[in-house]
Amino acid sequence: MRSLALQSYRCAAQDAEAERVEKKSRFIARVCPVHSQEAAEAFVAQVREKHSTASHNVPVYIVGLQAEIQKASDDGEPSGTAGAPVLEVLKKHGLVNTAVVVTRYFGGTLLGRGGLIRAYTKTAQDALEKSGIALYIPQQEAAVTVDYSASGRVANFLETAGHRPVDTEYGSDVTFHLRLLPEELDQVYRHIQELTADAFLWQAGREVYGRRRLSFGK
Repeated sequence: MRSLALQSYRCAAQDAEAERVEKKSRFIARVCPVHSQEAAEAFVAQVREKHSTASHNVPVYIVGLQAEIQKASDDGEPSGTAGAPVLEVLKKHGLVNTAVVVTRYFGGTLLGRGGLIRAYTKTAQDALEKSGIALYIPQQEAAVTVDYSASGRVANFLETAGHRPVDTEYGSDVTFHLRLLPEELDQVYRHIQELTADAFLWQAGREVYGRRRLSFGK
């Protein structure tokens, strides 16, 4: 069986927002899953418009499964105190296709470099914790057709092995529609081959992504 061309990746699971106040400065972080630089820039523009009176809107994103496109701007904060720390939060958790904008409304008290780094980092982390992480895993669609005499054995195997079909068709034969991880393909194929004495039809379908929700920090 051939390996899949798709690659696993991790990104923010959903839009989320978090807020904290540090010495009267209000920090608001918004996170959004994105799948192109255009989508990331559109998200940044949306936040800038919403918070047009803010002191700073710090945009950060990583786009591409190999993190090919990265952006981190301090947006007027002292160099290295805003964009870079937020970018490190995304990198630490292996996230791609994720955009974050941290907005600051200045409260009149200077926080210093360390205070700014902590505030931007913690607010971004809070937003990502609310979002959670989505793990996208490549899977192979497969349709397995067997006659009725073997269908019970095959159905029992699939259920016991944790490969519950996404659909089952009953016609002149029985067809189980599956989604399998790359490392499961050969094992499932060989087992069905044994159960049916090689009297089955295996049709490979599309490569698709399965999605698993993870908590932040996993």
